[in-house]
Amino acid sequence: MSSFDHIGLTKDINSNLAPLRKSQPEALQAFGQLAGAAMKEGALSGKQKELIALAIGVTQHCSGCIGFHVKALHKLQCTRAELDEMLAVCVYMGGGPALMYCAEVIKAWDDMAPT
Repeated sequence: MSSFDHIGLTKDINSNLAPLRKSQPEALQAFGQLAGAAMKEGALSGKQKELIALAIGVTQHCSGCIGFHVKALHKLQCTRAELDEMLAVCVYMGGGPALMYCAEVIKAWDDMAPT
């Protein structure tokens, strides 16, 4: 079972990136603008786009991505059924390594669930 603390991980990532935000503000602002434009509601809903982003995070083995996108999916009222279906596609496309990261997603989902 995954032992990642995704809540702490996302806080650490934000904290650790603070110096880069100060030294490279234009680049990081541009990244934020790119994220905002890509995730903007359109033909796909914000929830669909977050599910896609999380699937990419799983198949690319990115624990930080898992934390940030699970948090966003909770805010968008994603259901566990929607999450589980997306995870099944991750396993289909990414095989065993993706399955191992699915365990991280499930733990993050439970840990970050609104109380």
